[in-house]
Amino acid sequence: MSSSLSTMAYIGATILFILSLGGLSNPETARRGNLFGMIGMAIAVLATVLGPRVTGAGIPYIVLALVVGGSIGMFAAKKVQMTQMPELVALMHSLVGLAACLVGFASYVDTSTVFPTPAEKTIHEVEIYVGILIGAVTFSGSIIAFGKLSGKIGGKPLLLPARHWLNLTALLVVIGFGREFLAAHDIAAGMTPLLVMTVIALLFGIHMVMAIGGADMPVVVSMLNSYSGWAAAATGFMLSNDLLIVTGALVGSSGAILSYIMCRAMNRNFISVIAGGFGGGAPAPKAAGGPAEPQGEVQPVSAAETAELLREAKSVIIVPGYGMAVAQAQHTVFEITKHLREKGVNVRFAIHPVAGRMPGHMNVLLAEAKVPYDIVMEMDEINADFPDADVSMVIGANDIVNPAAEDDPTSPIAGMPVLQVWKAKTSIVMKRSMASGYAGVDNPLFYKENNRMLFGDAKKMLDEVLGALKG
Repeated sequence: MSSSLSTMAYIGATILFILSLGGLSNPETARRGNLFGMIGMAIAVLATVLGPRVTGAGIPYIVLALVVGGSIGMFAAKKVQMTQMPELVALMHSLVGLAACLVGFASYVDTSTVFPTPAEKTIHEVEIYVGILIGAVTFSGSIIAFGKLSGKIGGKPLLLPARHWLNLTALLVVIGFGREFLAAHDIAAGMTPLLVMTVIALLFGIHMVMAIGGADMPVVVSMLNSYSGWAAAATGFMLSNDLLIVTGALVGSSGAILSYIMCRAMNRNFISVIAGGFGGGAPAPKAAGGPAEPQGEVQPVSAAETAELLREAKSVIIVPGYGMAVAQAQHTVFEITKHLREKGVNVRFAIHPVAGRMPGHMNVLLAEAKVPYDIVMEMDEINADFPDADVSMVIGANDIVNPAAEDDPTSPIAGMPVLQVWKAKTSIVMKRSMASGYAGVDNPLFYKENNRMLFGDAKKMLDEVLGALKG
């Protein structure tokens, strides 16, 4: 393939990637967006493999890598459950970071590159240094995020003494070794500062994500998505690959925008998320004269009683959470929704921006269960409708329906926008137990007079509710 044809293919792939992002912005066009992305990536890979920069001797190795990587991807797609998607996403981000590190070291030890001027050599070395830095932080941070999301590492933040000073010191050391790296006269001399920086960056990535609490994990996923994009862009600079630069910039900027949206949805700013501490597994100490701990008794409800409340309702709002994902109850939820709508009940879904363990987690699950897009509403669209609802049904959610965010200024989640399910005539919360949510904060909703608790596995209980409705 000639150089001009390869460039045209890259331009076409770039256009398809942009159309893909545009399609993914709406559930109704998401399938088309995915198709555009897959076609664009196929064009990009073919244009690179068949392009002028790849010799015939290297093609067998590339084909072998494609077969191995594609096989692993197909296996993961078939094996991984929808509930495991957040940790899979984090793991994929780590691979992007690892690739940036490996490409950076390979580019540095490559002696075949000739630079016409010292300035061009310096620019190339800066690209290598920054690329490895971003890649190492992304790799180690994503591995820790995978551990937290999969439950292999606890959600409680690790807050080291003077952690901010440690981070600042690490940054200054990285800058200092960067100067040594650029001043090195040969590869051997430059390898030592490059390796030291890589180790510091790996430790920083670990420390950064370990210090972030469980409630902030959706933001972490989108943040790491952004980091992986910038790592890919840095790799593009090192390889002088324009398409990789553009693609990385698209992913990096979209991930940054998504992180901003997530932070707004949690009434947090990005710096406070990086600083860590939210979701530490215990509520903050109450200030003197502050609101008391939740008082009262919970009122359990049976599946049959829940079915009766739903049967008599005219308007029902369902709030899905991570518990629904764990129980894989989305298909039963759809069957209940379908049955109620056939009886004339107005059923809608309320989706909080940070429900689940990654952005859009609940939307994906409901789409998989064939829930109509037009009854799946975002928080801002439906929050004002709860007072008119006869029943609000919470399936495995906790922090996103916690009234303490509005009523208790001393709560760790104070100010976080939440779904006001308690304003419905009757609210039903489905949980396995009275345990606190991912943020580790007690929920006064459980003790409200109009609230009922349906304890048990979400799938089992919903099956019983569906059976009672049909019976």
